[in-house]
Amino acid sequence: MSDLLTIRDLRVTFDTETGPVEAVRGVSFRLGRERLGIVGESGSGKTITGRSVLRLIRPPGRIEAAEMTFDGIDLTRISEREMRALRGPRIAMVMQDPKYSLNPVMKVGAQLTEGLRLRDRLGAAEARRKAIEALEAVQIRDPERVMEAYPHELSGGMGQRVMIAMMLIPNPDLLIADEPTSALDVTVQAEVLSILDGLVRDRGMGLIFISHDLRLVARFCDRVLVMYKGRIVEEVAAGELTRAKHPYTQGLLNCLPRIGGSRAPLPGLDRDADWARA
Repeated sequence: MSDLLTIRDLRVTFDTETGPVEAVRGVSFRLGRERLGIVGESGSGKTITGRSVLRLIRPPGRIEAAEMTFDGIDLTRISEREMRALRGPRIAMVMQDPKYSLNPVMKVGAQLTEGLRLRDRLGAAEARRKAIEALEAVQIRDPERVMEAYPHELSGGMGQRVMIAMMLIPNPDLLIADEPTSALDVTVQAEVLSILDGLVRDRGMGLIFISHDLRLVARFCDRVLVMYKGRIVEEVAAGELTRAKHPYTQGLLNCLPRIGGSRAPLPGLDRDADWARA
């Protein structure tokens, strides 16, 4: 399997009043047309890593990498104009919460067709047809009604599907999904995962799935990267996640509640300073 994305020694630094802070420190990984999970606690650098691939880190943040290539394109060297041409058509990102990602004063249809009209120069009728097809692809049963709705009129699951549809309209080669199921109930979560799984399988797309839910990632992904304080501490096959070797990963797994398990307080995570050393 050829690599779609190669990251080597990625570092993301933010300049603060008290000095530079490294949010991502020496991250390296490769991605083919597969489902790669990135897990870790809040603040571990998962989202920053995903946004770095799209070069969406703005000052006072800065990105440095020994290598960051997508399908043979050096993402560290191309211009911002060339990068804009990749965002959406070839690399897309589904943000965590549709409430903050969708424009609250624009109808869903206007938001779905905006890129088609401005970027692809499609007429209104053709753009609307493609938007409805995208909504149908994410299993929205009444796409005509949703096109005329405002974001606040949609449920959390419906809003998340709209976000996925919006990112998939250009048919990207790589999709970065940042906690796409965190606000959904179990039934809707399963439907969204089924949609993403079908897209990877049917379109041959690469997927980076960012989550804090270890059980979910173990079931859904092919491989898993475990992040702690801005660096990858372990890489493991998803099916082997429960048998991970690193004490941090083991600690995260031990903190998970278990149905039918002990009613004693869940154990805390004993941290070792060596885990954070690059």
